[in-house]
Amino acid sequence: MRRIVIAGSTGSIGTQALDVIERSADLQLVGLAAATSWEQLLEQAHRFGVQRIALAEPDAAARASERWTGGEVLAGPEGLVELITDGDCDLVLNALVGSAGLGPTVATVGEGIDLALANKESLVIGGELVTALAEATGATLIPVDSEHSALHQLIGAEPPGTVERLVLTASGGPFRGRADLEGVTREEALAHPTWEMGGKITIDSATLMNKGLELIEARHLFGVPYERIDVVVHPQSIVHAVVHLNDGASLAHLGYPDMRVPISYALHHPDRVDVPVDMLDLAGVGRLTFEQPDSEAFPCLRLAREAAEAGGTAPCAMNASNEVAVHAFLRGDLPFTGIARVIESTLAELPARPLRHFSDLYEADSQAREIARDVAA
Repeated sequence: MRRIVIAGSTGSIGTQALDVIERSADLQLVGLAAATSWEQLLEQAHRFGVQRIALAEPDAAARASERWTGGEVLAGPEGLVELITDGDCDLVLNALVGSAGLGPTVATVGEGIDLALANKESLVIGGELVTALAEATGATLIPVDSEHSALHQLIGAEPPGTVERLVLTASGGPFRGRADLEGVTREEALAHPTWEMGGKITIDSATLMNKGLELIEARHLFGVPYERIDVVVHPQSIVHAVVHLNDGASLAHLGYPDMRVPISYALHHPDRVDVPVDMLDLAGVGRLTFEQPDSEAFPCLRLAREAAEAGGTAPCAMNASNEVAVHAFLRGDLPFTGIARVIESTLAELPARPLRHFSDLYEADSQAREIARDVAA
């Protein structure tokens, strides 16, 4: 029986993970965590018989404590860390959104606990330090993003040294083929044509920043240099990733877009179990098309690659400024095209510095957010 803690159980990935766990006799849920959604978290705890939960927002934790006498409620970021480190678990699914996921990632791998990682920002911000820590403690990193899950499966089937290039696919978001993005509304940007996701990641998909974040994540997960990682737009979202091999062969991972597949793969790895999804009907799909991303209309992908290649604290600053800009757009305080402007201005004002310790990340994150808020104002 594999004992699991889910950080971010009330979000899109978290709720789908609960669906997978409910169907799996070999998985036991021992801890749940969320940011503020205490009522939903209590419902999940009752449903799965979980006795320990954590809420990052102290007021939400206090309300949950008043309502629930059947278990323990932990509060604040330190409460989430305690849930992980004192929870006697075998695997943590980190499905938190944004930089808030870094602390739980570090706590998990620091304890040598295997990590199913849906929080790509953990590796975007501190990939060098996180992967080094995991190697030192023996913790296994298993990606949950559909593209990285696909790469994990494709690369794992090949002998070392045979993979030449990686290809990440992007749906293109709601504005694929649209050159004029001035005046884009919040509702338009949140109308993703393929996936149902949370607000922040949906906007990242619309700007193609999500592919930039995934580019950095792939570098740290698989050790392939940035110049050998490509991004192509594939609007059907059937091909999740491709690897090119040294003998000229290319291998692709295909399937209908359903996050329960990579979630199940991560939670059960190295085993596979039945998942109630349709098998791929190639004749029914008909055509699969691919095209180069439009770097002029979607500069965020270029900015992410530039930050990645600069290294050090640059990816951390890029991620922080993107989070500030996206939230400003969602509030209606910044135009859609202003997101890239905020990121570019922040990176220009805050040059990359060497990354030696996790404290360097928190300092860079704080500085970048302050600059980004001033630019976005």
